[in-house]
Amino acid sequence: MKNNLSNSTKLILLHPYIQKQGGSNRLWLLALVSFLTLAFLLTLIYTRESITTTAVVGGVATATTTGAHNPPLSKAVVRALVHYASNSNNTEHMSYTDIKQISDVLRQCSHPCNFLVFGLTPETLLWKALNPNGRTVFIDENRYYAAYIEEKYPEIEAYDVQYSTKISEMKELISSVKEQVQNECKPVQNLLFSECKLGLNDLPNQLYEVDWNIILVDGPRGYWPEAPGRMAAIFTAGVLARSKKAGANPKTHIFVHDFNMKVDRVTSDEFLCKENLVKSKDMLGHFILERTDSSSTQFCRSHSSAQ
Repeated sequence: MKNNLSNSTKLILLHPYIQKQGGSNRLWLLALVSFLTLAFLLTLIYTRESITTTAVVGGVATATTTGAHNPPLSKAVVRALVHYASNSNNTEHMSYTDIKQISDVLRQCSHPCNFLVFGLTPETLLWKALNPNGRTVFIDENRYYAAYIEEKYPEIEAYDVQYSTKISEMKELISSVKEQVQNECKPVQNLLFSECKLGLNDLPNQLYEVDWNIILVDGPRGYWPEAPGRMAAIFTAGVLARSKKAGANPKTHIFVHDFNMKVDRVTSDEFLCKENLVKSKDMLGHFILERTDSSSTQFCRSHSSAQ
């Protein structure tokens, strides 16, 4: 078909009758029309072909067909699949059960979904990919690793934070919060201006203004006595959830990974509260907190009744 079209074009351009009647301007016009016609035909033929690309990820073949009904996977999804296929033997990754609990809530989250994650982990690319129409922000204690991840994966939004806590000081830190619960350690406040020992006040200012739908505490790393622990991350998650602005979805899902560890469970009981725990399975605790009145001076109803 291409050859027939080309021969026809040449005959039109070289026909002596056309040269006599049309002159040079008409020749250019006919050449342009012929070119556009040929381009249209080629485009029509090309778009009618079904182009199937088969990608083999981790030994599993997945086929994607380009077209209006089958849009290609986003770069984030492709990178996540490749990442997990190549790191399937990573001993630090979450279990299937834990990942599914979080992904189920993400899937039901209203758009745009705001997802805050403490810790850059083997699941980082997955969390970003599972929230394609929302905002996913990562907080990590290692500034060099955060910079490395952002450089390698530009779509990742990550910030570093400096923790001043130690696991060995957990009891003293919890006691200090209880002593300052009506001042610096209020359950409802803007932590940017707080001096509470467990409050993270050095995050980017904009993050304190976001109404987070889901918060995952999976960092900082380490459980030795001098490690920072997750007390500050859990306390901060609780305050952010209770301090949502009026008009926003009043509920916040908070997941605490490694919930089987004593320091995470004790801190969660204190600041996320047992009455807000909706599920605890494997190594994941799932809490749902609601926006709280600014006059509140108690984290948990059970603590209030005990007093």
